[in-house]
Amino acid sequence: MPEDERERPPAHVSRPSGPGEEDAVAVPQTSAEWLEVLRAGDVEVEGRLPWSSNYSFLVTVTCGEYRVRAVYKPGRGERHLWDFGGELFRREVAAYELSAALGLDLVPETVLRLDAPLEEGSLQRFVDADFEQHYFSLLSEPVHDARLRELAGLDLFMNNADRKGGHVLLDFEGAIWGIDNGLCFHAEPKLRTVMWDFAGEVVPDVVIEAAALLSEAVPETVCALISEQEVEALRQRARALLRRPKFPTPGADHRSYPWPLV
Repeated sequence: MPEDERERPPAHVSRPSGPGEEDAVAVPQTSAEWLEVLRAGDVEVEGRLPWSSNYSFLVTVTCGEYRVRAVYKPGRGERHLWDFGGELFRREVAAYELSAALGLDLVPETVLRLDAPLEEGSLQRFVDADFEQHYFSLLSEPVHDARLRELAGLDLFMNNADRKGGHVLLDFEGAIWGIDNGLCFHAEPKLRTVMWDFAGEVVPDVVIEAAALLSEAVPETVCALISEQEVEALRQRARALLRRPKFPTPGADHRSYPWPLV
């Protein structure tokens, strides 16, 4: 097992090679392929990830010619919180489904698995990333401005209660991803994030367009994973953003920020 975040392994897994065989294995190239592998593949636990408060496992998923790594979060390993209760893994899946339905593509492919080794949980594509980078370092590079603002906008919809700096990844293709989305979609205001640098600014057009869609209807793929009350709260957050299309400002106390920050 890796001892810290900088030693996380690659997303694909090499098979032992025989004479004349290459070490590399096929890696899914599209989102649809990743989803198929995550939904249908055999899951083998490699070990627990050390940087997570709830039980999260690095796993190998094998499906046909594909053999890849993923992050498995079983419901059995969750630490229940007084305000969120259980089944945080469903919120992980809902975050992906919302991001995908809105065309934002900011959350790695994530599926619900009922037949995983420790029973039901979420299974998310492991992102090959530069783990020395995080929100605070990415913020200093103007090339990432647009995507960081879009991620901050997605967090407004999701009512993200735990957006730490280390939950923002930069992969080796230059794409930004938001991970660890279990504490999202609460019906009450819970926004707790490090991404306050855009406070008071007008949200990007793509976020306004997403708000218009959500104000009319929440995707069925999201509705199936959260409560009716949470679905309605999501719609109301979208409508509020349409009325005032600006990023909010943090409260006067510490509760607007997660801990640790990274």
